[in-house]
Amino acid sequence: MKKRFLIILFWSLGAIILHAQNKQLLYDFYEIPQSILVNPGVKTMQKWHVGIPVLSGLSFQGGTSGVTVNDLFANDGVDFTTKVRERLIDGMSKRDDFSTTSYIDGINIGFRGKNRPDDFYSFGMYGETDIIAYWPKDLAILAFEGNGGNNIGRSFDLSDLSLRGEMINVIHFGINRKIDKSLIVGARAKLYSSIFQFQSTANKGTFRTTQGQDNIYRSTLDIDMQLQTAGVEEILDILEVDSGTTAEDLTSLFTRRVFLGGNLGLGFDAGFTYKLNPQTTITGSMLDLGFIYNSKDVKNYSVRGNTAIEGVTVFLPEDITSIGNELWEDLVDEVEAAVPYEEDDGSYISFRPLKVYGSIRYDFGEGSSPLRENCGCLITQGNGGTNDNWYRNSVGGQLYMVKRPRGVQAALTGFYQKRLGQAMSFKTTYTVDKYSFTNIGLGLNFQAGPVNFYILGDNLLSYRNVADTHYASLQFGFNIISWNDN
Repeated sequence: MKKRFLIILFWSLGAIILHAQNKQLLYDFYEIPQSILVNPGVKTMQKWHVGIPVLSGLSFQGGTSGVTVNDLFANDGVDFTTKVRERLIDGMSKRDDFSTTSYIDGINIGFRGKNRPDDFYSFGMYGETDIIAYWPKDLAILAFEGNGGNNIGRSFDLSDLSLRGEMINVIHFGINRKIDKSLIVGARAKLYSSIFQFQSTANKGTFRTTQGQDNIYRSTLDIDMQLQTAGVEEILDILEVDSGTTAEDLTSLFTRRVFLGGNLGLGFDAGFTYKLNPQTTITGSMLDLGFIYNSKDVKNYSVRGNTAIEGVTVFLPEDITSIGNELWEDLVDEVEAAVPYEEDDGSYISFRPLKVYGSIRYDFGEGSSPLRENCGCLITQGNGGTNDNWYRNSVGGQLYMVKRPRGVQAALTGFYQKRLGQAMSFKTTYTVDKYSFTNIGLGLNFQAGPVNFYILGDNLLSYRNVADTHYASLQFGFNIISWNDN
């Protein structure tokens, strides 16, 4: 089964073709119904909304904090081996990563309470894939240069290998409540059904080659590495069997796991919106405080132990007649006894990547809201108050943080938002994070009667050469919105 272990490991690394989950354009863009998914306590204006299944929210993101495709494969006259050496091996650190996230909003419905108009309820189901792999710098140097030459005496850090990935389906239900004219709070419960999950994030150990005593070199290995997988083996079994029904079998497996047939878990979101004054608002949210208990289709691979070897030692002339495969077999048996490779199916808990948002917004350019004339539910609130003033413009800043295997990743965003009546609004952002210092984004929201359409694009400057980008993101969706009793 060692072959299966290597297949899973290299498939996991190979899957990272494309940062992660920052949705700075969608956050607090409250004209878009899906904004409640990134802040359960966001301001809500509609009486109800229904997302068009599958098309109500599609999101694709990918990033690399190190080398890009163009860095390696551009026709710039530089030898490919030189590019690998300068831009990949020497140019990247173990904190650089490759990551990708995708999101599909299957069902999204929200409605205001009939007897409690200050309460807005939302529920639905979405699928999410999130994969991240850090650059294993020391292991890459070992593979590229070997352990000889200038690397004699160097201690290679095996903890450089760190990766994590999952595909899950999420069923959720949330409540958004207006406490008073200044404060809105919200919470959401989540039920996770895992399609697959893998992680190798707590690796330790070193590999070192020094001058030997009985032989030329002495190699010392101290290793504690593990790859945990859940839901992967059954997928690989289907792919390996040439039955002619591979596509149907995979579809059946994925469908079963989407509808609570996978490993299950629980999660929680919370958020708020608070008006400091009529024109200044702060918001915050915490998403995916949760876990998944992996007990089905689990396969874990581990290598633990330590040894020091000097290769095959031959004493002449006594051993001249015994040189053969048995000496190499004895060496392999010695290493495997000292550093055993093991497999097990023990259950484990995987935690969701916790995400935190915060923002401050200043509104200006007061006008008469186009919603006041035809939306009685907005004019009179349950607490007897009236609508907030409506402003055409907003500026502000946002902070985003996500928990990753090597610590917290953060992003800082400045934004400007413009509202052009009820029909259209747009939001432009400038974001700084580990992936880019020139990330300019633009989001557009269109309202044609009850039909809502939005499209959000990030890092627009990179679209001139997608192969040379460190980050790309696209989100769009369709909804049906009711602003009144019609």
